[in-house]
Amino acid sequence: MVPESRPPRSPRRGAVLDALRTADTPLGVTDIADRLGVHPNTVRFHLDALVGEGRAEARTEAAKGRGRPRTVYAPLRGMDRGGTRGYRLLAQMLLSRFDADGDAAGEAATRAGRAWGRYLIDPLPPFREPTAMETTARLTALLDDLGFSPAADGSDDDAPPQRLRLRHCPFLELAEEYGHLVCPMHLGLMQGALAALDAPVTATRLEPFAEPEYCLAHLAPVPAAAR
Repeated sequence: MVPESRPPRSPRRGAVLDALRTADTPLGVTDIADRLGVHPNTVRFHLDALVGEGRAEARTEAAKGRGRPRTVYAPLRGMDRGGTRGYRLLAQMLLSRFDADGDAAGEAATRAGRAWGRYLIDPLPPFREPTAMETTARLTALLDDLGFSPAADGSDDDAPPQRLRLRHCPFLELAEEYGHLVCPMHLGLMQGALAALDAPVTATRLEPFAEPEYCLAHLAPVPAAAR
């Protein structure tokens, strides 16, 4: 029996990009297909992806004589954006540096959180008196957008929640390693957001891993004299 022949393997996207980079001039789909020995549709699929990723650009080449203009492709200059990222490692490096400052590191983390909380929160419309219910709702929406999966605890229809259960931590591994920095930053973020709204409530305390399933943020009224 004659063994069944296998179809040629599709080139990796990197092979298509390498073909563009090593060419002296922009290449068309059939040019690349001939160089790699594959079907033009396969090349077209990878070219579309490279253009979508910002790693190549399509140009229209003027027609030579009669006929339709041809689309050719060229690589975009710059670093390869298709590689892996190491943001968690970067965060560990920065946190380890801040941790070397001792007790001052926690205070700096809280200040940074407050600054970002003020920046990230959606402001209230002008001339509206902030209420505890509305400002707490805006804080909850912000925490939800950031990936904390918050849930109100100890509230009813007539009063704002006394606590927020944070059922997911978007920085869980870092919080487990550097909780004395990450958690104060989270608390500061909530405090800064509420302060930016001139809210009549603030976040007073954050209990990391109060239960295995969640952390617990405590809220309390702001004394009128402090507003």
